[in-house]
Amino acid sequence: MKVTNSQPSSLVVMERASGSVTATTMATKLETVYERVHHLANANAVVVFSVSGCCMGHVAKQLLVGLGVGPTVVDLDRETAGMEIHALLYRLAAAGNEQQQQQPVPAIFVGGKFLGGIETLIACHINGTLVPLLKDAGALWL
Repeated sequence: MKVTNSQPSSLVVMERASGSVTATTMATKLETVYERVHHLANANAVVVFSVSGCCMGHVAKQLLVGLGVGPTVVDLDRETAGMEIHALLYRLAAAGNEQQQQQPVPAIFVGGKFLGGIETLIACHINGTLVPLLKDAGALWL
């Protein structure tokens, strides 16, 4: 799996690196988790990976709903592969922000791209870039 910055902004695109995958159970499981996250991110305009009862996840969901977006919400503590998805999101958060360690959840994907966590979501809202991102992803029709 390869994570690359797609733009000067904080968006990160997930791509599968070409090459062979080892036949270990862990690699197979990670590949399956990657495919699931990749599919969810690409099949939905906005996806929020969170933990039920997490206050920051609640803030992220409320902000998006308040803007008129109906995000797809995945509660990791209610998923069978929740721990593996959490580990993948941790790697994405670390790759997208080397200077400052972000918490992996809530993790927000917009238009198939990893936007980041709650800090990035709030920053995009404050600086006015969130609504255009949501429009480009087809989450808003304003």
